[in-house]
Amino acid sequence: MYSLIGLFILISKGEITMKSLSAGQHTAIQNLSLPKAARPSIDEIATAANVSRSTIYAWQKDPDFIAELKAQIVRNNLDMLPELIAALPEIAIREKNAAMAKLALQVHGMLTDKVEVHASASVQTTDVAALRARIEALKVAKEPAHNGAE
Repeated sequence: MYSLIGLFILISKGEITMKSLSAGQHTAIQNLSLPKAARPSIDEIATAANVSRSTIYAWQKDPDFIAELKAQIVRNNLDMLPELIAALPEIAIREKNAAMAKLALQVHGMLTDKVEVHASASVQTTDVAALRARIEALKVAKEPAHNGAE
Protein backbone atom coordinates (compact mmCIF):
# COMPACT_ATOMS: atom_id res chain seq x y z
CA MET A 1 0.00 0.00 0.00
CA TYR A 2 1.36 3.42 -0.97
CA SER A 3 1.31 6.33 1.42
CA LEU A 4 0.06 9.64 0.09
CA ILE A 5 3.60 11.08 -0.01
CA GLY A 6 4.90 7.92 -1.68
CA LEU A 7 2.23 8.15 -4.38
CA PHE A 8 3.05 11.81 -4.96
CA ILE A 9 6.75 10.99 -5.36
CA LEU A 10 6.02 8.14 -7.76
CA ILE A 11 3.52 10.10 -9.85
CA SER A 12 5.78 13.16 -10.05
CA LYS A 13 8.66 11.00 -11.26
CA GLY A 14 6.45 9.09 -13.71
CA GLU A 15 7.26 5.81 -11.99
CA ILE A 16 3.77 4.33 -11.84
CA THR A 17 3.32 1.92 -14.71
CA MET A 18 0.50 -0.28 -15.95
CA LYS A 19 2.62 -3.41 -16.46
CA SER A 20 2.19 -5.91 -13.65
CA LEU A 21 5.21 -7.70 -12.32
CA SER A 22 5.36 -11.39 -11.44
CA ALA A 23 5.42 -12.74 -7.89
CA GLY A 24 9.09 -13.63 -8.41
CA GLN A 25 9.87 -10.07 -9.45
CA HIS A 26 8.12 -8.71 -6.36
CA THR A 27 10.13 -11.12 -4.19
CA ALA A 28 13.34 -9.93 -5.83
CA ILE A 29 12.31 -6.28 -5.37
CA GLN A 30 11.58 -6.80 -1.68
CA ASN A 31 15.09 -8.18 -1.22
CA LEU A 32 16.98 -5.83 -3.56
CA SER A 33 15.42 -2.78 -1.89
CA LEU A 34 17.01 -3.66 1.45
CA PRO A 35 20.20 -1.91 2.63
CA LYS A 36 23.34 -3.74 1.49
CA ALA A 37 24.15 -5.03 4.99
CA ALA A 38 20.69 -6.63 5.30
CA ARG A 39 20.33 -7.73 1.68
CA PRO A 40 20.64 -11.42 0.78
CA SER A 41 23.06 -12.43 -1.97
CA ILE A 42 21.89 -12.54 -5.59
CA ASP A 43 21.93 -16.36 -5.37
CA GLU A 44 19.64 -16.27 -2.31
CA ILE A 45 17.33 -13.75 -4.00
CA ALA A 46 17.19 -15.89 -7.15
CA THR A 47 16.36 -18.98 -5.10
CA ALA A 48 13.60 -17.13 -3.22
CA ALA A 49 12.15 -15.89 -6.52
CA ASN A 50 12.47 -19.35 -8.16
CA VAL A 51 14.63 -17.98 -11.00
CA SER A 52 18.28 -18.00 -12.06
CA ARG A 53 20.89 -15.36 -11.24
CA SER A 54 20.87 -14.24 -14.87
CA THR A 55 17.12 -13.62 -14.65
CA ILE A 56 17.68 -11.31 -11.66
CA TYR A 57 20.31 -9.39 -13.66
CA ALA A 58 17.97 -9.22 -16.68
CA TRP A 59 15.15 -7.88 -14.48
CA GLN A 60 17.50 -5.16 -13.21
CA LYS A 61 17.63 -3.81 -16.78
CA ASP A 62 13.83 -3.75 -17.22
CA PRO A 63 12.42 -0.20 -16.83
CA ASP A 64 9.25 -1.41 -15.08
CA PHE A 65 11.26 -3.52 -12.63
CA ILE A 66 13.64 -0.60 -11.97
CA ALA A 67 10.70 1.77 -11.41
CA GLU A 68 9.10 -0.59 -8.88
CA LEU A 69 12.46 -1.20 -7.17
CA LYS A 70 12.95 2.57 -6.77
CA ALA A 71 9.39 2.92 -5.49
CA GLN A 72 10.01 0.16 -2.92
CA ILE A 73 13.24 1.84 -1.78
CA VAL A 74 11.27 5.07 -1.27
CA ARG A 75 8.59 3.19 0.68
CA ASN A 76 11.26 1.51 2.81
CA ASN A 77 12.83 4.84 3.73
CA LEU A 78 9.87 7.22 3.83
CA ASP A 79 9.59 7.04 7.62
CA MET A 80 13.19 8.25 8.01
CA LEU A 81 12.82 11.20 5.63
CA PRO A 82 11.74 13.77 8.27
CA GLU A 83 14.76 12.93 10.46
CA LEU A 84 17.09 13.14 7.48
CA ILE A 85 15.76 16.54 6.43
CA ALA A 86 15.94 17.80 10.02
CA ALA A 87 19.57 16.66 10.28
CA LEU A 88 20.78 18.39 7.09
CA PRO A 89 21.49 21.82 8.65
CA GLU A 90 23.22 20.20 11.64
CA ILE A 91 25.47 18.14 9.40
CA ALA A 92 26.25 21.15 7.19
CA ILE A 93 27.32 23.23 10.18
CA ARG A 94 29.23 20.50 12.01
CA GLU A 95 31.16 19.35 8.95
CA LYS A 96 31.42 22.83 7.38
CA ASN A 97 30.04 21.27 4.21
CA ALA A 98 28.86 23.85 1.65
CA ALA A 99 27.15 21.24 -0.54
CA MET A 100 25.15 19.99 2.44
CA ALA A 101 24.24 23.57 3.38
CA LYS A 102 23.05 24.18 -0.18
CA LEU A 103 20.96 21.00 -0.06
CA ALA A 104 19.44 21.99 3.29
CA LEU A 105 18.46 25.39 1.90
CA GLN A 106 17.03 23.84 -1.27
CA VAL A 107 14.99 21.30 0.68
CA HIS A 108 13.45 24.11 2.71
CA GLY A 109 12.70 26.16 -0.41
CA MET A 110 15.14 28.88 0.52
CA LEU A 111 17.48 28.39 -2.43
CA THR A 112 16.74 27.41 -5.99
CA ASP A 113 18.70 27.13 -9.20
CA LYS A 114 15.92 29.13 -10.84
CA VAL A 115 16.94 32.55 -12.10
CA GLU A 116 14.20 35.16 -12.17
CA VAL A 117 14.47 38.22 -14.37
CA HIS A 118 12.06 41.06 -13.77
CA ALA A 119 11.57 43.56 -16.59
CA SER A 120 10.68 47.09 -15.59
CA ALA A 121 7.29 48.33 -16.65
CA SER A 122 8.60 51.55 -18.17
CA VAL A 123 10.57 51.35 -21.36
CA GLN A 124 13.50 53.74 -21.33
CA THR A 125 14.94 54.87 -24.65
CA THR A 126 18.35 56.33 -25.24
CA ASP A 127 18.67 59.55 -27.21
CA VAL A 128 21.66 58.60 -29.36
CA ALA A 129 21.86 62.03 -31.01
CA ALA A 130 22.04 63.75 -27.60
CA LEU A 131 24.81 61.35 -26.50
CA ARG A 132 26.83 62.07 -29.65
CA ALA A 133 26.43 65.84 -29.11
CA ARG A 134 27.59 65.46 -25.51
CA ILE A 135 30.66 63.46 -26.60
CA GLU A 136 31.57 66.11 -29.17
CA ALA A 137 31.15 68.86 -26.57
CA LEU A 138 33.50 66.99 -24.21
CA LYS A 139 36.09 66.56 -26.97
CA VAL A 140 36.02 70.30 -27.75
CA ALA A 141 36.32 71.19 -24.06
CA LYS A 142 39.34 68.88 -23.73
CA GLU A 143 41.26 70.40 -26.70
CA PRO A 144 43.89 73.02 -25.74
CA ALA A 145 42.83 76.59 -26.44
CA HIS A 146 44.44 78.15 -29.51
CA ASN A 147 45.39 81.79 -29.01
CA GLY A 148 46.44 82.44 -32.61
CA ALA A 149 50.16 82.96 -31.87
CA GLU A 150 52.21 80.09 -33.18
